[in-house]
Amino acid sequence: MLDNFIWENRMIITDIVLFEVSETRRDPPPSRSRQALPMDVHAQVEHPSPPNQPQHDRIRAQYVEIQTDEGISGLFGPIQAFQAVIIATELRPFLIGRDALATELLLDLMLRLNRHGRSGYFVTAISAVDCALWDLKGKAWDQPVYRLLGGPTRPSVPAYASMLGHSIVPEEAASGAHEYQAMGYGAQKWFFRYGPGDGADGMAKNLNMARAVREAVGPHYLLMFDAFMSWDVHYATQMVQALEPLNPTWMEEPLPPERVGEFVALRQASRVPIATGEHVYTRWQTKELLVNNAVDFLQNDPDWTGGISELVKVATLASAFGVRLIAHGHSLLPALHVAASQSPAVVPMVEFLVYHQPTKQHFHSPRYGPENGEIRLPDLPGLGLVLDESKIEQRTTLQY
Repeated sequence: MLDNFIWENRMIITDIVLFEVSETRRDPPPSRSRQALPMDVHAQVEHPSPPNQPQHDRIRAQYVEIQTDEGISGLFGPIQAFQAVIIATELRPFLIGRDALATELLLDLMLRLNRHGRSGYFVTAISAVDCALWDLKGKAWDQPVYRLLGGPTRPSVPAYASMLGHSIVPEEAASGAHEYQAMGYGAQKWFFRYGPGDGADGMAKNLNMARAVREAVGPHYLLMFDAFMSWDVHYATQMVQALEPLNPTWMEEPLPPERVGEFVALRQASRVPIATGEHVYTRWQTKELLVNNAVDFLQNDPDWTGGISELVKVATLASAFGVRLIAHGHSLLPALHVAASQSPAVVPMVEFLVYHQPTKQHFHSPRYGPENGEIRLPDLPGLGLVLDESKIEQRTTLQY
C-alpha cells in the first residue's frame, strides 16, 4: 500500500525551459566603482570584462522554469549564462520524467551525475534547479518555502547593506555609510579596491576608506569588509592587523577559500573575524573550513553552493560548530527563506546588495527589500518570485 501511495502521488517533470526576458533601458546606468579582483596581481593584464557593470541598451535576465504533468511549475532566476548551458545540456535530459517533489533524491542524483560536477559551475547549475524545485514544491502545497523548511522563526529578517559599487573615495564613502545607517540598516559591508599589486600606496588607500567609514558610523556599528579572494596571505595579514583598531565584524574572502591552511594562519594572526563561503560548494567543502577552525562566518550562496537543500545542511553544520551563517546575496529570495527557517542565533541576517538587487529584481512583482533594515517574509506560495509581464518587452526561449 505504501509503495502505491508513493508512486501514485508523484509529480512528474515534463520539461525544463530556459528563457530570457528583456526590456529597453530607459536611463543609462550610473558608473560604479569595482572591487579588487584576483587578476589585479598582474598589473599589466586588463580584466576581460569589468564585473558588475550593466548593459547600457537593455536590461536582461535569464530564468529556469520546471514544468510538471500537474500543471504546476517552479521558477528561479535571474540565473547566469553558464548555469543555463549546463542545465540545458546535462541536467534537463536527466531530470525529465522524475518526481519533482523528491528534492532530496534529485539533489543526491545531480551531485553524483558528473564526475567533475562536485563544485564550480556544475554545482551552480544544480543550485538553480534546486531553487526552482523548491518554488514548485511550495506552490504544490500552497505554502511559502520557509514554511516547508520549518519556519518562520521570525516575521522579518535583518538585512545588511552591501555597498558593492559605491564610491571608495574616503569622503564619499563616509557620506554613503552615514546615509545607509540613517535608512535603518544595522550593518554595512564595504569592498576594498586594492591588493598586493598596488603596493603600499594601495594599502594606504584601503585603510583610509575603512577609517572614513568607521568614523562615519561610530565605533560599535556592525561594519564588514570584502577583498574578493584578491590578496595573498602576507598582504592579508598586514591588512587585518591594520584593521584591528577599527573593530570589523568580519574580513571577507581575503584569500581563495580552498587555501584552508592560509585561512587558519590568518585567523591566528589577528583578532579580526574571518568570513568566507561565497565560492564554497556543498557541505563537504564547508566542513573542511569548520573542522580546521579556519572561519568565523560562513557565507555559502544558495544560488551556487547546491541550492536551498544544500544551504539547509550547511546551516546545520554551522550550528553544530558554533559558526554563524550569513548567505552571500547573489539573489535574495532563497537566502531569505532559509534564514526565516533557522534560529537567529545561526542565521542572524541576510545580505542586500543595495545597487544590484533593484536590477536583479527588475522583472519581478512584488520586489523585496529592506524597510528600516528588515525584510518582511514573502506570503506567496513557493519563493514568492513572480514575473511582471508589463516589464517584459521580449521573451526568448534559450536553445542549446
